[in-house]
Amino acid sequence: MITVLCYGDSNTYGRDPITKKRLPREVRWPGVLQNMLGNDYYVIEEGLNGRTTVWDDPVRPGYHKRNGSMYLLPCLESHAPIDLCILMLGSNDLKVRYTLTPYDIAESIGHLIEIILKSSCGREDGPPQVLLLAPPPLGKLDEYAETFSGGVEKSKRLPQYYRRVADQYECKFFDTSSVIQSSKVDGLHIDPEDHVILGKAIAQIVIDYFTPKN
Repeated sequence: MITVLCYGDSNTYGRDPITKKRLPREVRWPGVLQNMLGNDYYVIEEGLNGRTTVWDDPVRPGYHKRNGSMYLLPCLESHAPIDLCILMLGSNDLKVRYTLTPYDIAESIGHLIEIILKSSCGREDGPPQVLLLAPPPLGKLDEYAETFSGGVEKSKRLPQYYRRVADQYECKFFDTSSVIQSSKVDGLHIDPEDHVILGKAIAQIVIDYFTPKN
């Protein structure tokens, strides 16, 4: 069985833009991924609302727990052996409180890739493979406008920097904006129908990757 770990923020957790609760498993993109891949694969969801790449939240007490670099290695070790780790983080790094550039955010995601590739949490004590996803650019923000002030333009530039980092570490890359967009409701999360589209698109990438080449 091939084990796939999905490590991300609220858009991996499946936060519903309308109800602000969690979408059902079968609607969330990791759940769709599992359904598409079938019983030969085991998909692990590890999404956390507010998770950043490597940054402690300076505003909300206790939000250091949202620093993605702090939990990544324990998570890998807990679920080892892992064949593939899918990373989709960076949207929360766009918050104005972090004052980061797209280059900074890409370098931060590179640190997470290093953690994965330096681990022995794959098969035969090697590292898992990595699929890096660039999150969809932010859309029209209303309630989140001040929190993400200036973030919309930055988010549009993330894919080019993420692609460079993926090339640097020789891992697979996918720009999610090629198939989905941020929610029409809140401009930050993913609408249910786009979760389904994203899950199906990633499933094809995973199947192609693990299908033996003649």
